[in-house]
Amino acid sequence: MSLLLLLLVSFCVGTLGTHTEIKRVAEEKVTLPCHHQLGLPETDTLDIEWLLTDNEGGQKEVITYSSRRVYSNFSEEQKGRVAFASNFLAGDASLQIEPLKPSDEGRYTCKVKNSGRYMWSYVILKVLVRPSKPKCELEGELTEGSDLTLQCESSSGTKPIVYYWQRIREKEGEDEHLPPKATIDFNNPGRVLLQNLTMSSSGLYQCTAGNEAGKESCVVRVTVQYVQSIGMVAGAVTGIVAGALLIFLLVWLIIRRKDKKRYEEEERPNEIREDAEAPKARLVKPSSSSSGSQSSRSCSSSTRSTANSASRSQQTMSTEAAPQPGLATQAYSLVGPEVRCSEPKKVHHATLTKAETTPSTIPSQSKAFQTV
Repeated sequence: MSLLLLLLVSFCVGTLGTHTEIKRVAEEKVTLPCHHQLGLPETDTLDIEWLLTDNEGGQKEVITYSSRRVYSNFSEEQKGRVAFASNFLAGDASLQIEPLKPSDEGRYTCKVKNSGRYMWSYVILKVLVRPSKPKCELEGELTEGSDLTLQCESSSGTKPIVYYWQRIREKEGEDEHLPPKATIDFNNPGRVLLQNLTMSSSGLYQCTAGNEAGKESCVVRVTVQYVQSIGMVAGAVTGIVAGALLIFLLVWLIIRRKDKKRYEEEERPNEIREDAEAPKARLVKPSSSSSGSQSSRSCSSSTRSTANSASRSQQTMSTEAAPQPGLATQAYSLVGPEVRCSEPKKVHHATLTKAETTPSTIPSQSKAFQTV
């Protein structure tokens, strides 16, 4: 009867057990306590088991001792990170975890059994994660009289995360507090509105994000500009652009004018005047005919009216001067004026008169005239 009562008391004590809550920061070391008096003198029948119930309700083994052997490699995630902290056979079955990870958070159960006797203890472990380094941003215009919003937020960390904005003193006499018209958004503590900016609002601002595990901060600089200075800069830029366009237009007009002048100079020698008098034809000796022809061919600027006039004159003279057999005389060629060419040899006036007065002396085998 006494043995039954002792077992009942032990069961009740084990069921109620001890409840402990521990908070530790991730990457640190933690020891979960578990003490018992069931190891001696019968160590062969001693069994120790640590179980983890995670926040989703799932349960898994962490480490056990049974049949004089320790088993701890139940998962790759916990492999090498869990072990008994002390001499578990002597009554200290505490669990040590190093380094901590957020996945280690949950409810741990230490169960010790020996020769029909049981003992339970419970430990709730909370793993705290430091806030990640926040990101500081500016929203709004950095001009005098406008409004500006300072934004600060950490992407990870154990909730709740508290944000705090302040100014960093860069010179003696500067205030570390926010400007008087700064408003904090309580729905989003990381946002601060700076209304009606002034030049005194310029400076370095720091945001600090913190929780139970620690804190991190970021810095952003605010530089307020005069509205007048912005207008002057805009006007200067506009003036420079307009001046560049004007210079480009002037250069283009000068080049175009030069091209037009060059074109007119090239076209002026090729113009034909309709009211110009046709040049008179002249007769030259055959010896000078070839040179005159070469000069005429090399001259590229002879007019069409001159060539036609010379052709008609030659036909008239050929009709008047019919060839006579048996007589030897000199033949003449009819050539027109030559433009920009060397002048042909002049025909003596007496020779030209002889050809006109004695047409019967021209031999029949020679041609009277040649058109040049």
